[in-house]
Amino acid sequence: MPESYIQNLFAERIGGSQYGKSTAIYKFEKIKRAKRAAIAAHPRGEIIDMGVGEPDEMAFPEVVERLCLEARKPENRGYADNGDAALKQAAATYLDQVFGVKAINPDTEVIHSIGSKAALSILPAALINPGDYVLMTTPGYPVFGTHAKYYGGLVHNLPLTQQNQFLPDLESIPANVLAKAKVLVLNYPNNPTGASATPEFFAKVVTFAKQNGVVVIHDAAYAALVFEGKPLSFLATPGARDVGIELHSASKTFNMTGWRCGFVAGNELLVKAYGDVKDNTDSGQFLAIQHAVAYSLQNPGITEKIAAKYSRRMDALVEVLSRAGFDARKPNGSFFLYTRSPKAAVKQDGTRVEFHTAEDVSQWLITEQLISTVPWDDAGAYLRFSVTFIAPGEQEEQRILGEIARRLKQVQFIF
Repeated sequence: MPESYIQNLFAERIGGSQYGKSTAIYKFEKIKRAKRAAIAAHPRGEIIDMGVGEPDEMAFPEVVERLCLEARKPENRGYADNGDAALKQAAATYLDQVFGVKAINPDTEVIHSIGSKAALSILPAALINPGDYVLMTTPGYPVFGTHAKYYGGLVHNLPLTQQNQFLPDLESIPANVLAKAKVLVLNYPNNPTGASATPEFFAKVVTFAKQNGVVVIHDAAYAALVFEGKPLSFLATPGARDVGIELHSASKTFNMTGWRCGFVAGNELLVKAYGDVKDNTDSGQFLAIQHAVAYSLQNPGITEKIAAKYSRRMDALVEVLSRAGFDARKPNGSFFLYTRSPKAAVKQDGTRVEFHTAEDVSQWLITEQLISTVPWDDAGAYLRFSVTFIAPGEQEEQRILGEIARRLKQVQFIF
């Protein structure tokens, strides 16, 4: 491409005049390339994709029917802006019935979002000034931090370690960072670790926020996908609405990933600020989709069926990986299993392969075993396995899991 004046006009936040010249390859692009190469090398082989981060099934038929019904209504055809009452009321009831969050005001403490990602990208505009710190967990979903940096903010990462049950150590934050910290971003059940928070941890977070003047944003995209007991919401913690908000999404909870709809709930002033910025960012999600999500929120049994499937698959995957030598432990929720990656592998012919990073392991598994995973080297070398692999029916699930076991049995992993 010939040089042009356009090359010098890009904003510094995305690289300035050097935009597009980097040779670095994004982790997920490396995985895509490795999968394509594996398919080319083994055209008759079967790639087992354990790295996918979205549901493997469509939204339930009754939800799709509700969308069709709502889409036919003339009153739903126009701009949605910040939404109507249907989703807000359904969200308030949902928070009460499923999570025990009482007395949420649907008019002032709830607003829809075009999915959690959109909310996480909009909220920094309402909160971050140049020099403000955002406290984020690593590994984690980087969107809020990325946009905070766009506004001149800074990110301080809090490692999630197995020794600390994959909860951030709030006492580890340096005093100079804490003095400028404005936002703490959390996500439980967590992507990628699958870890869950506890009521005690959330109570500690509320105290921390009040003592340090910090806003808490809890990304609860997987909150209702739990395998035992009652789902936990940050907003159910005494004092939580004084300090923060929670982001809910229909994507994972109701198999509605591409529908792009969720809601933000909690502190009234924060919800209002989000709505004001959102009003200058988008024109709202199609009302028919909002109403279909409202219908889903009124039927939380849908999520219970989805979680039961993931729990069944997780039990089987833990058994398969444990037999292969992995320290695999079933999480309390989400659809991710996060386990320490091996340091080496010995094949049946005696060949030994050394691994320096989890990314090395992930690339090798795709190339040699046709098993796709996601590597994380942010706080130790770990692999993320997802139980959202494509398998229509329990018989197909068992076949795929049996195939994984067969492939892994051909290798001795060294940890």
